[in-house]
Amino acid sequence: MEIQQLRVFLAVAEELHFGRAAERLHLAQPPVSRMVRQLERDLGVDLFVRSTRSVRLTAAGAALVAPAREILAATQRARASALAAERGEAGTVTLAYAGASTHVLVGVLAREVRRAHPGIEFQLNSQDFALPALARVLRDEVDISLGRWDFVPAGVDARIIAEEHLVLAVPASHRLASRDEVRMAELAGEPLVALPPHEGSVLGDRLRRLSLGAGFDPDIVQRAPDSWTAMALVGAEVGCSLTVSSVAENVTDPHVRFLRVLDETLPIYLRMAWRRTSENPALPAVLALAEHVWPGRPDEAAPQA
Repeated sequence: MEIQQLRVFLAVAEELHFGRAAERLHLAQPPVSRMVRQLERDLGVDLFVRSTRSVRLTAAGAALVAPAREILAATQRARASALAAERGEAGTVTLAYAGASTHVLVGVLAREVRRAHPGIEFQLNSQDFALPALARVLRDEVDISLGRWDFVPAGVDARIIAEEHLVLAVPASHRLASRDEVRMAELAGEPLVALPPHEGSVLGDRLRRLSLGAGFDPDIVQRAPDSWTAMALVGAEVGCSLTVSSVAENVTDPHVRFLRVLDETLPIYLRMAWRRTSENPALPAVLALAEHVWPGRPDEAAPQA
């Protein structure tokens, strides 16, 4: 059973006349008759009762009409889907990001992708650390990653979508909780909550650098898997935690206070990164929408091709 055979069958079934069906299909009548005969041989049933004056459907022919229409409609949908994917109007784009500091930004983009490109499935992948998200872009496991990196490797394009500063999260009962600002020297001997150490960790690097610059080694008493957990531990009075301003903007815990860190000298950039050689046809549409939703600016630090 072939698609063209079903198309011819439906034309004859709807016209109940081989000549009119042929005209409708822009074919000669003999090929139309041959295709119907071949379809009947393939199915092993008669589809039409033919006479010199009329053509009518048999019971088998009448039963075939609805399934034939469904099959043709399905092929049209399949063709439309393939063409939409080729044009970047359909497909899947995956974004990896890390928790508390970016979930609002991600939600805004997800809403706009759904509105502007309903044919694109926008998959979100929340994870603990930014650096693995960048590695996943390089391995082509995700299309876009959000994170704070002091470098972007060759083969990756990036945009800066936010500039942030360091803040110190302290328990509401802490001696510094009534302050708006703090210097790192005031944290000597303070128990600290930190994210797990890994190569390229911006917060880990800032904590070590600023602590040593203030003349002490950081006393890390607890590692937290993510920023949400770190802030919960601060609220539970386990210790203080160095984090970024966007976490302070997104965490509303009455047991946690945030103080600006005055020692900070280098800005912290939240970047959006994607693989320069990605072959995902749906990616450019999402990147263009992200540039509109998150204006930001090009990343001059990204290696050029």
